[in-house]
Amino acid sequence: MAGWVLVMKLLILGGYGVFGGRLAQLLADMPNLDILIAGRNLAAAKAFCDRWTGAARLRPVRAERDAIAALLAAEAPDLIVDASGPFQDYGPNPYGVVEAAIAHGVSYLDFADGSDFVQGIARFDAAARDKGLFVLSGVSSFPVLTAAVLAEMAQTMTIADVRGGIAPSPYAGVGMNVMRAVLGYAGQPVRLRRKGADSTGIGLGESLRYTVAVPGALPLRNIRFSLVDVPDLRLIPALMPSVQSLWMGAGPVPEVLHRMLNLLARARSALHLPNLAPLAPLCYRVLNACTFGEHRGGMFLEAAGAANGKPVTRSWHLLAEADDGPLIPSMAIEAIIRKLHAGAAPAPGARSAVGALTLADYDALFAKRRIRTGWREDSAAGPLYPRLLGAAFEALPPLVQALHRPGPRSQWAGRAQVTRGKGLLPRVVAALFGFPRAGADVPVTVTFATDAKGVETWERNFGGRVMRSTQRLGQARNTHLMDERFGPLRFGLALVQDGDRLRLIPRRWSFLGLPLPSALMPRGNSHERQEEDRFCFHVEIDLPLIGNVVCYDGWLRRAE
Repeated sequence: MAGWVLVMKLLILGGYGVFGGRLAQLLADMPNLDILIAGRNLAAAKAFCDRWTGAARLRPVRAERDAIAALLAAEAPDLIVDASGPFQDYGPNPYGVVEAAIAHGVSYLDFADGSDFVQGIARFDAAARDKGLFVLSGVSSFPVLTAAVLAEMAQTMTIADVRGGIAPSPYAGVGMNVMRAVLGYAGQPVRLRRKGADSTGIGLGESLRYTVAVPGALPLRNIRFSLVDVPDLRLIPALMPSVQSLWMGAGPVPEVLHRMLNLLARARSALHLPNLAPLAPLCYRVLNACTFGEHRGGMFLEAAGAANGKPVTRSWHLLAEADDGPLIPSMAIEAIIRKLHAGAAPAPGARSAVGALTLADYDALFAKRRIRTGWREDSAAGPLYPRLLGAAFEALPPLVQALHRPGPRSQWAGRAQVTRGKGLLPRVVAALFGFPRAGADVPVTVTFATDAKGVETWERNFGGRVMRSTQRLGQARNTHLMDERFGPLRFGLALVQDGDRLRLIPRRWSFLGLPLPSALMPRGNSHERQEEDRFCFHVEIDLPLIGNVVCYDGWLRRAE
């Protein structure tokens, strides 16, 4: 392709669907862009265009996959994006759109998530090169973002084992074509790499749990991920020969529906049941109706290997708030189109989109949204809070950092104002748990002791009233949380860096190891900060149905 005209004409096949519509939304600010919203349902395309308010110009057109050549001849777009799918089920001629695009001199991108489809695109490499066109398949989070993250990791370590997953918000919405694709391979063998050899797993039949936790941000709740058939499973090992094992999963919520899909997949595998795709309409309605819980999503990639001759495990985490998360799968194509419009076209040829973008390309797009990313490295040494907060710890005020690097033993002293909740129940609860008595100027001493395993014991003395707790790294479902125990009660607390404050937010709790309902969990505004030469603290403990039990606000200085 010799170059681009000032105004680019883009044809999005499936432009009114989930991924195509979000791509159009991401490109809305480009006034020199004409977008054809194409698909079989012209009424749906018109309705999408009627709601449009962006600077880019939209026009609805009717398009059939088996007659796409006529549309390309009539409209002569500069680029076609296939956002329709399911790419696992395109019939006897799965690459008809690709062939038509090359024949008419149109470059091509797609959202394909089918491993066979993405691998097979290379057969058109010579034809695309002859016409100076780029034909890229699988231009989405899997495998473009995953490959970009792993390429960043590979600069400082040799990667051996990789696992990753994506956790969509329950409000994100699942397209019908995606549901058909997922149910199509559920219970089927999925080709992947294990322990250095080609192997298979059961689609949606293998699961693991993981906590997506950007250092210093409120993590997602511990989520169940199940094996999905994505192009990464075949493309990444070919790109990185050091990779011995690779596993990718998805973590849809609510978990009860997720587990039902797991059972269906295992039943299909064990009993040789027919394809589950006919259940797609039912699953589509049920899953899209279950819109409750936190409107947040995330993604993780964890790699184990070696750095400087020593074993190391590093992980990359992404958190996306509200409606920004569902946009991420469309951001790879957004980035390529923006580069294209700036004169930086991909090299000619047909191939998977692995390597098409760097992590820096993504970071530039994430910075415009409520999307945060961060790195973690497993370490068996060092103080508790720096290990949990990672780079976010260094952004805290000096005295907050100093208190949370206590060494084997340290003591801080100061004063506090303590208030108790009003009413009989708050008083009974406060007395039962030994909370400090109310007072306007209560002397406070906090003594820290750290054992050889890094477990910190905190002894808080409020005017003779002593409270003790132990703090350690959370494990299992409390991974990436601070695990604090008061006798038989155990709390998983998220450490959240909020400007110059450190907030402590309860995420899970249990009694004698038995999980307790989150709806009954104590809450309240609790944070640490620095004011002049004082470490300051504010702790509120509120209980549902009861209200405030106790609040203490005060300051500390390191004792001589």
